[in-house]
Amino acid sequence: MNRCVASFCALAFFAAPLLGATKPNILWLSSEDNGPHLGAYGDDFATTPHLDALAKKGMIYSRAWSNAPVCAPARTAVISGLYPTSTGSQHMRSRTRLPEGFRFFPQLLREAGYYASNNAKEDYNLEKPGAVWDESSRQAHWRGRAAGQPFFSVFNFVQSHESLIRRRPHEARHDPDLVPLPPYHPDTPEVRQDWAQYYDQMTVVDAEIGQVLDELEKDGLAETTIVFYWGDHGVGLPRGKRTALNTGLHVPLIVSIPPAFESLAPPGWERGGVNDRLVGFVDFAPTVLRLAGIEPPAELQGRAFLGPSPLEPKPFLLGFRGRMDERVDLVRTLTDGRYVYSRSYLPDRPHGQHVWYQFQTPTTRVWYERWRAGELPESQSSFWLSPRPVEELYDLEKDPHEVRNLARSADHAAVLSRLRTQLRRALEATRDTGFLPEAELRRRTADRTPHELLADPDFPLAELLDAAELASAGVRVPDDAVLDLLRSEEPGLRYWGARASLTGGDTELAPPVERELELRLEDEAPAVAIAAAEALARSRARPTSAALEVLLTFADLERSRQPEVWQALSVLHRLGPLTGEQRARAARLPTSHEDVPAWAASYVPRLLEALLTEP
Repeated sequence: MNRCVASFCALAFFAAPLLGATKPNILWLSSEDNGPHLGAYGDDFATTPHLDALAKKGMIYSRAWSNAPVCAPARTAVISGLYPTSTGSQHMRSRTRLPEGFRFFPQLLREAGYYASNNAKEDYNLEKPGAVWDESSRQAHWRGRAAGQPFFSVFNFVQSHESLIRRRPHEARHDPDLVPLPPYHPDTPEVRQDWAQYYDQMTVVDAEIGQVLDELEKDGLAETTIVFYWGDHGVGLPRGKRTALNTGLHVPLIVSIPPAFESLAPPGWERGGVNDRLVGFVDFAPTVLRLAGIEPPAELQGRAFLGPSPLEPKPFLLGFRGRMDERVDLVRTLTDGRYVYSRSYLPDRPHGQHVWYQFQTPTTRVWYERWRAGELPESQSSFWLSPRPVEELYDLEKDPHEVRNLARSADHAAVLSRLRTQLRRALEATRDTGFLPEAELRRRTADRTPHELLADPDFPLAELLDAAELASAGVRVPDDAVLDLLRSEEPGLRYWGARASLTGGDTELAPPVERELELRLEDEAPAVAIAAAEALARSRARPTSAALEVLLTFADLERSRQPEVWQALSVLHRLGPLTGEQRARAARLPTSHEDVPAWAASYVPRLLEALLTEP
């Protein structure tokens, strides 16, 4: 071993007891695909004694949100302290990178002398900026640290994941006949079984968490360790996970602070109490850094809610929905704690887009089948409707399940206007990258990061947001406005111009707009060409061969990059069944390519299966 390195290690070892005496250990316990369905949160059907006991020692946060309703972007917000929409990492499983010098917060903890272990999920949409953990594996544990060294340790529990909610056979713990159902789900045996099994799996998670807390106690560390428990997003059932409403974003958060470190507790700290502060996942990184005595980097977008002099909370929480596996989407959501405001920028797609993985769950299939058969009331049908509402507004105090949309309520016009304005300001402040389609964002960031692209003061974000709002408003856009967008030098504006050409319904295009769209079939930006082809195809009773040719060309993995293929196949699917030679050609499209990474390997086959088999 290098002599300098050996000397440094020895110094660190002997300094560790001092560090341990002055800095708290921090333990994170996270679980997957579950909302606050715990006894501590007032759910009488839940059986979660260990988490309930932890809540009695600490406090629950009643208004905690994941920033995304699905795991990879949610965990990306946690590890980076940045909104994934600011870094171009908002889509479910995507890969991009941070600007030079940005780091994940465990790296800063390690520099300050902490031992950082992760057991074991990472699942980030950002490339790791160097070594993040001392150990990240199924064996990772605080016990790997040097004697006396403070630790930051993460344990993730998977037993509540949606794949285990639907696993059969299953030994029941909770009676399906007694399970409480949300009003947006139909009351069927399949739905009852899935919900009861979800509660069963939460009991399993609770027991596993109890084992880790018991280890902490046996190691004599309970009195020097701050414990966090949180879920990564909403319940792993449709209208929970993947849905950018409170049902998909509201998560449990419990924090327990031992007496030795109560000076780091927030004002009003009360053991067994409830804290109604608005907390989002982007707040986690600066909070842990401040607990460790580290000043958070200026680029972090969250606010510490623990530690010396915690910052005032933001007046809102921000959530989002981007591409969900193979299905493209664009939703932004905001809450002030009582009201939830959600805005869809692609309202021609329903909340319940056909995401293959979600349709493996019995609840999804039976719910969809009941809707197709016309057997459901409005409160259970809205999930599947296309177009869906452009704006949604819910009063969580009176309507916690979000089934009564108040966006058109005259009594709530002021609330709607306030939150609408607040959302727009938030999108501008966070420099949201999602209003460039994914294919265009990737095309423009070969030599710089998405964050840097949107941070450029010359980038026309305000104009892009204006165009997206115009194109998704659901009313006819004047031809002159459409033509101005289609002729813009900015590809993002041309994309929204193509989208705007058909707002108000699939109607015949004015000749100047039609001619401009035909020119855009050869646009340098593939996302624009695909959007133009969709507009031309939807405006006619029978799509032209030119429009279909563009879509089938971009749907070919041998010719196009993945985001272009996903976009083109999704358009083809929405246009309806192909016939004749076009269908035969689609059937011959490649389903794999050597450049496709493992995480995306299933997307094209799933889209092609839906295109060729669904009515």
